[in-house]
Amino acid sequence: MTREPDYQNPDVPKWASVDAYFSEKLAPEDEALRTALAANANAGMPTHDVSAVQGKFLALLVSLSQAKRVLEIGTLGGYSTIWMARALPIDGVITTIEVDPERAKVAAQNCAFAGCGKKVDIRIGAASEVLPQLQGPYDFIFIDADKPNNPKYLEWALKLARPGTVIVGDNVVRGGAVVDTDSQDGNVRGVRKFIDMLSKNQRLDSTALQTVGEKGWDGLTISIVKS
Repeated sequence: MTREPDYQNPDVPKWASVDAYFSEKLAPEDEALRTALAANANAGMPTHDVSAVQGKFLALLVSLSQAKRVLEIGTLGGYSTIWMARALPIDGVITTIEVDPERAKVAAQNCAFAGCGKKVDIRIGAASEVLPQLQGPYDFIFIDADKPNNPKYLEWALKLARPGTVIVGDNVVRGGAVVDTDSQDGNVRGVRKFIDMLSKNQRLDSTALQTVGEKGWDGLTISIVKS
């Protein structure tokens, strides 16, 4: 399925073709993943899902961290949820938070069709209201919701983490806008504060990676909670 890139660039077609090549060879989408994207589109959701290679990357991080409990802040239609849930052991669970009940319903259907519904616990509501209800620790946390609230989500991630927990933050480059110190965009300001918190928090060891691909120019942060 062709997706509209989040950040336009004349090189997007070339980047997308490379993504397609890597996906075909290393992260092929099965019927359930393709169906999930189609269901999301039919429900009118924005094409903000991770790409297939990014989904596989998240799955590998879940496996590498030997996670049994995963927290995802921002479900959308469950595409990334499926990738991570499939990487969990039999007794693993991913708790994922979605503010929109209709999107959560589609996500639940997508996860059930993918055969991982029993590993997925969808919580409906604003993350700021749901997070205080959760009991940690989580082994892996993926932050991929409204960016102005990223600083709050990071605060809660740390409360729900343990030494060794991996925390990933998505969409932190924003087409290069992250370096704009004068930006009035709430998304950019939220990400910049999020990055500042990562850099100053003594409990975290963090880095960031820029990515290009079918979604345009963006990137993510990866942190580990230190003992």
